[in-house]
Amino acid sequence: MKQNHYIDVHSHILPGIDDGAKDYDISMQMLETALNDGISRIILTPHNKPGRPLPELPRLREKADRLQAQLSGKGMEAELYIGSELYYRSELVSELESGQALTLAGSRYILVEFGFMDDFDYIRSGIYTLLAGGYYPILAHAERYRSVCMKKTGISDLVEMGSYIQLNAGSILGMSGWKVRQFTRSLLKQHLVHFIATDAHDTKKRAPYLADCADYVEKKYGREYAGELFIENPLRILREGSDGKTQR
Repeated sequence: MKQNHYIDVHSHILPGIDDGAKDYDISMQMLETALNDGISRIILTPHNKPGRPLPELPRLREKADRLQAQLSGKGMEAELYIGSELYYRSELVSELESGQALTLAGSRYILVEFGFMDDFDYIRSGIYTLLAGGYYPILAHAERYRSVCMKKTGISDLVEMGSYIQLNAGSILGMSGWKVRQFTRSLLKQHLVHFIATDAHDTKKRAPYLADCADYVEKKYGREYAGELFIENPLRILREGSDGKTQR
């Protein structure tokens, strides 16, 4: 599935914000890697955790615009959007409503993570709260939550509620171990996955690659499903929002 328009909905490329890119040089290396791998649109999703608030949107946009300008200066075509990876807490809906927490690209979709050891009932309750608030929660790197992975119907229960599921491309390709790889592939077989993203943090072990995973998914689960995961479903986020797009 060699394309030039994959869309990455989960990345840590903005410099100096979280545990992702440390400076603009690393950010640009990550962006060049992504573009060379066929990723042409990227939602920038720095961590937003309790006690570690993100800079306000103008500051994030300033950083993203600087990256966009550097790409354009090199003749490289890409579209960058603003978002965040939100660590769930009880006050998250009110923070979203007040603008203290950011959705993906100005849409009603939110990328939400939980503690890896949180129990299933807590995760399920959190997803329900976000849905009741009028948002479309995407469970970030769903393969990492012990309670969800151990519960036979955990993922399907969340999907039936209305949650969307995001997996990391590296996990599907075996970079997180055999058990995680098998779990992610069982979800794909059941069509319980909606987004596959890079969750990129650097230029080495957690670099922004999607093409190899897209090829694998197309070969194993079909071109139509691969298109949904890497292009069509992410496009729904961008079309629903677009307020988060950086200035070109």
